[in-house]
Amino acid sequence: MATTFGPDRLKGARSKLLGGTATALALMTMGAGTVYAQDADADTDDVNLEEIVVTGSLIRNPNLTRSAPVSVVSTDEMDYQQAGVAEELLREIPGMVPSIGAQVNNGNGGFSYVNLRGIGSNRNVVLLDGRRLSPSELQGRTDLNNIPLAIVDRVDVLTGGASTTYGADAVGGVTNFITKKNFHGVEANVAYGTTEKGDGDTKRYEITVGTNLDDGRGNAILSVGYQKSDAVFQGDRDFSKDTLFYWDGTAGGSGLGPFNTRFGNVNPTGADNSNLPLGGVQDDRTFAAAFTPFNYAPFNTFQTPFDRYNIYASANYQISDNVEVYTRAIFSKQTVSTIIAPSGAFGDAVTVSLNHPFLSDAQRNAFCAFDTDPAAGVYTPLYTQAECDAAGAAVDDSDPNYREVNTQLRRRNVEGGPRISDFNSTWFDYQAGLRGEIGDSMNWDVYASYGQGDQTQVQKGYWMKSRFRQALLAGPNGCNDTSNGCVPADYFGPTGSITEEMNAFLAGGESNISTKFDMGQVVGSLSGEMDFTTPWASDGLNYAVGGEWRSYSASIESDLLSQSGDLGGAGGAQPNTYGGYSVYEAVAEVLLPVVQDADFAKELTFEAGIRYSNYTVDDETSPKYDTTTWKLGLSWTPIDDVTIRGTFARAVRAPNITELFAPQNTGLTNLQSDPCASVNDQGVNNGNVPTGALRDVCIAQGAPAGAIGFIPQPAAGQANGTFGGNLDLKPEKSDSWTIGIILQPEAIPGLTVTADYYNIKVEDAINAPNPGDVIAACFNNASTDNPACSAIGRSPIDGGLSGDSAVVSGLDLFTSNNGNLATDGIDFSVSYGMAITDDMQWDTRVSGNWTNSSTFQAVTGVSLDRECVGLYSANCASIQPEFSFNWRNTLSFEKFDVSLNWRHISSNQYENLGDPTDPVFSGVPQNLTEESDFGTTPAYNLFDMSVRYRVLENVTLTGTVSNLFDKEPPLTGSFIGSTGFNSGNTYPSTFDTLGRRFSIQARITF
Repeated sequence: MATTFGPDRLKGARSKLLGGTATALALMTMGAGTVYAQDADADTDDVNLEEIVVTGSLIRNPNLTRSAPVSVVSTDEMDYQQAGVAEELLREIPGMVPSIGAQVNNGNGGFSYVNLRGIGSNRNVVLLDGRRLSPSELQGRTDLNNIPLAIVDRVDVLTGGASTTYGADAVGGVTNFITKKNFHGVEANVAYGTTEKGDGDTKRYEITVGTNLDDGRGNAILSVGYQKSDAVFQGDRDFSKDTLFYWDGTAGGSGLGPFNTRFGNVNPTGADNSNLPLGGVQDDRTFAAAFTPFNYAPFNTFQTPFDRYNIYASANYQISDNVEVYTRAIFSKQTVSTIIAPSGAFGDAVTVSLNHPFLSDAQRNAFCAFDTDPAAGVYTPLYTQAECDAAGAAVDDSDPNYREVNTQLRRRNVEGGPRISDFNSTWFDYQAGLRGEIGDSMNWDVYASYGQGDQTQVQKGYWMKSRFRQALLAGPNGCNDTSNGCVPADYFGPTGSITEEMNAFLAGGESNISTKFDMGQVVGSLSGEMDFTTPWASDGLNYAVGGEWRSYSASIESDLLSQSGDLGGAGGAQPNTYGGYSVYEAVAEVLLPVVQDADFAKELTFEAGIRYSNYTVDDETSPKYDTTTWKLGLSWTPIDDVTIRGTFARAVRAPNITELFAPQNTGLTNLQSDPCASVNDQGVNNGNVPTGALRDVCIAQGAPAGAIGFIPQPAAGQANGTFGGNLDLKPEKSDSWTIGIILQPEAIPGLTVTADYYNIKVEDAINAPNPGDVIAACFNNASTDNPACSAIGRSPIDGGLSGDSAVVSGLDLFTSNNGNLATDGIDFSVSYGMAITDDMQWDTRVSGNWTNSSTFQAVTGVSLDRECVGLYSANCASIQPEFSFNWRNTLSFEKFDVSLNWRHISSNQYENLGDPTDPVFSGVPQNLTEESDFGTTPAYNLFDMSVRYRVLENVTLTGTVSNLFDKEPPLTGSFIGSTGFNSGNTYPSTFDTLGRRFSIQARITF
């Protein structure tokens, strides 16, 4: 039979190990010393002890408590949740803020991350058994999809500055996956899940084999797994099948659709305006009888398709009494497919030949009627009627009557289907080392590791801008430029006018973007206990010293198509990026029992640490820089029932490769409202005509004078933004402190209560400003002399902030050291277990978080110090609720467990709620039956039920019903927040969008 470690799995073992398990739980909750796992088959008189990694310290003495609080996800919790990947598991921890994961569709780059405390997914470190794993991409983040959960025994989450112990990036903390040790036997897991709607199937197959070597001198483990999940489309849920406008609740969508090809946005003016073709009252050239918004929701997903193979192998062997050799290797291969609405032309500049074969006389007349100077007050058409008629009859572009019109094109490629990006990734991390003892009180450890991640993004279904521009310059004899097999395209007809032949030419082909990241490291440490003691303690000074070297290199290499920015709707070009850096570090930690077994202190322990780091950036123009981090901690147990703990830490985060080396590039950001704009995404003019200084600023930013009063709002709530790295960046600094209490009253055996206040502040934060900050910096003091205004670039055609990324730079969103971040709150937990009868055990645990504040300021002393707790908008990306908790209750019998988990998220509201210039809908949204207030999300409660049954001694079945009462997510409408998190009229990374779902897992051990 397989030997298993971690929390006991069933009542048969739990009744024997209640005391030991409660102790282990208390230690893990306290972050106290080395925790020991127990053999589930052992009697209490014969317990197999195996040392496990301590999170938060390099010192491994199992008898001394630490001052840093650690949250723990146990094996039982992983069993009950039946999460397929680690990101799903961590998202449920109170105080964690959802980051990029499977629920994110538009913006998912094929990776999943953790965001501790909401201060950024790039401000924490992912560890395996206390050791860094190689990152997966240029921001230095580790893809959680690569963690093989089959070999994970528990997950420790330490929040707050941990840079002293683990190096830079651990500003928000660390997530430490602890693996099974000395596993002997075979364990096979098979799991299947589906929603009540019959979609979103998930499958997981894993087999783990372990064996002891040479009469226990060593051990080897091999684990192989496969995971797969199917797509869940937003169109398959009633609340998300329509794109709902957050301001009025109507079913709408994007102004870029197939039914309403639009050319230009400037309305002809003049006394005879009403007599112009198409009525002259529209704010663009709509080639259809009426405007029809494009509903893009059905194409998007709530569960991104995912396919992964993973292999984990480890071995250790004692080559002498005092020396052990060990190794570990992980390999993962995965495909993540993101699906979004069809490509097209998104306000791109084009030139239309007036003899185009698909252009009707009325449409040609509409082009000819464009006012050459709307601001002049005297209507002057672009071409006279005679010139227009002659141009329509021109044979080719050499005909003297040939005429063209410069305009913009807005048209969705519905005929060509959705845009698809397949992210194919491979990742490995290999480690080998030696460790041993020197005498009875000193341990040493030296290891080296190398990891590499490779990802290829294949983009399909995109129109090429150069191709539709080529196709619009056509005449009765075909394209004027016949290269590439050009076919004239019918942009002037209804849906279906773009034929397969046209689409084959316009789409061109696939594009490829390759990302590569390498990390190598060599780490050595020496730890032990010295004879030095204080007069009031019996245990001596514990210490650890070490040195590290790490080297990072990364690149993004794009094919010519991706570099060119020629893909319509791809959000801009993807330039090549190369960079790297290396760091040498020295670290020392001490832990000293100051008082032990005294009347006023059963134990008083002091700990401290310091780390020096020296960085070299792989660029001749970049100077070296160094950092020093340190920590102090105190743990005081005045009586056996009470422990008080506190820490203070100075942490740093060095700039990552993207922040240093990314070339200047224009892409997309979120912006709902442009102060210069007058026309919404559906072509409706609100009557706003900027005057005075505001008008001057709009024109100075590149808007044509004639466009004033007709400038469009950002298309689909997305404006252009120009981003870029900065080789002058320096490390950001963070101060964090915690103070907490642990209660374990002897009068109530099995009860543990913890509460910890945390406070994290980041100065000189490396960041880019939010779109709202850029707009406020200019338009709160609108002036052509304001540098914040001159940094914004507008379309020279319609004056908007959307359009061709090669022409419209949009908002200035460059990276700098000018910001600051801060957050504080309280974590708490209560756990209790008791035997109700000889055959029934009750275990309860509630863990929660109250976040008092979470602020972000893009430019210290200038930008708004924005509060985001309990708020959502384009400026506050993901939702961080003020209060959240998980409360699990489990009844255990001889052969089965019944467990119910209650997940609670407090209410939230729109950041601009109450702003009369930014109305929010409240009522019954179109095509739905229940009332909804898009300005608030009420308190949200979900319940999950699990049953675990031991069918045979070596066969266990676990069934889980997630979202037991089929609770739908609260609705916020679309466009109210950032695209990556506000999707499907809600926030799918925060709230459950799949509905009730069922999963079953079979575990076989032998």
